[in-house]
Amino acid sequence: MTASLAHQFPAVVGTALRERFAEIRETTMRITASLSSEDQMLQSMPEASPTKWHLAHTTWFFETFILLPHVPGYQAFDPHFQYLFNSYYKQLGSHPHRGSRGLMSRPSLERVHAYRSHVDTAVLALLGHAGDEVRTLVELGLNHEQQHQELILTDIKHALWSGPLHPEPAPGIASQASASPLTWTEVEGGIHLIGHEGPDFAFDNESPRHEVLLRAFRLASRPVTNAEYLDFMQDGGYRRPDLWLSDGWDKVCTEGWSAPLYWERNEEEEDHATWSQFTVRGLNHVHPADPVCHISYYEADAYARWRNARLPTEEEWEVAAARNPARGSFLEDGDVHPSPAGSAPQMFGDVWEWTSSPYVAYPGFKPAEGLIGEYNGKFMVNQLVLRGGSCATPASHIRATYRNFFPPHARWQFSGIRLAK
Repeated sequence: MTASLAHQFPAVVGTALRERFAEIRETTMRITASLSSEDQMLQSMPEASPTKWHLAHTTWFFETFILLPHVPGYQAFDPHFQYLFNSYYKQLGSHPHRGSRGLMSRPSLERVHAYRSHVDTAVLALLGHAGDEVRTLVELGLNHEQQHQELILTDIKHALWSGPLHPEPAPGIASQASASPLTWTEVEGGIHLIGHEGPDFAFDNESPRHEVLLRAFRLASRPVTNAEYLDFMQDGGYRRPDLWLSDGWDKVCTEGWSAPLYWERNEEEEDHATWSQFTVRGLNHVHPADPVCHISYYEADAYARWRNARLPTEEEWEVAAARNPARGSFLEDGDVHPSPAGSAPQMFGDVWEWTSSPYVAYPGFKPAEGLIGEYNGKFMVNQLVLRGGSCATPASHIRATYRNFFPPHARWQFSGIRLAK
């Protein structure tokens, strides 16, 4: 691969759903344009998926949930695709094992592109006279596609890093800025409201809005930086079982963790540049002021313990974020790499922030009826909540109530740390 994965992405603009549909679908094609067909076949671990599969699955979503049930006489582009690109919707029957998606040499990338064009034409025609139900489903499909835009970038980054030949370093991601001093925001205790409410789009797991009782707390003004995390490493953070949860220490031992994912040590140097990290632009020095990322929940929790702090709960995070809309780097900024925090405290962008909260249903939550009910509710076990979005998240996709979730050992997402006390 000679071209960089990073591009400049214009923001999604316009209120017309047809314009929004065309822009989001085109953005997906733009972020994959520099990848060869061989790149788009790669699946480096069962938790990740090939780029080609992402392109097809997001298209399958529009065909399966919108075109087939709502367009009389519509014929599926290819009947085999209903099986091949179903992710986990059990009510539709069987589907390929997640870990075998990298074996799909067929259909070709060209045929997947043709599939996208065919479905795009049909959806745009439908939107000319669509009712509220269809428009609601299309909005869900677009937000689903934005989730997969981020997954495309995180998955291909892991795949290219896993291969024997890394992309050559390219210009960019050369910030020498300093991080703003870490300060603490005080939030009063009492009854607070969290969760989504109102006419704007939100996923079902963000509702219903409800009251929570919080003790007074303090939240750090920015995420933890590489320099701060290096202090933890140099103090033996990965060698001290007293800092780690039992499952986390087992991971450290069995996986040989000694640094964040994608970090490589340069033995001949002695300052902060003794570490390099793999980025979407190739291998670069670890910049001290950048937010540390590709951190598991276990690492985030151990670091917080080392700092005599803790991770925030998701309720604390949301209450603080609702008061502070300041934003950092998103997908549209082009580097797909977290940037140092500016002078103003920021809550959104750069890195997803681990919370200490398990991913469970809000009081009164009910999954939607039918197939759509399988979208979120079935995953509410054995995962932790992350908040805030990252440098790979589309800016229009994030909000204070957004709940991301991953298992505690996951590291390939742009995940970082914000401290609480």
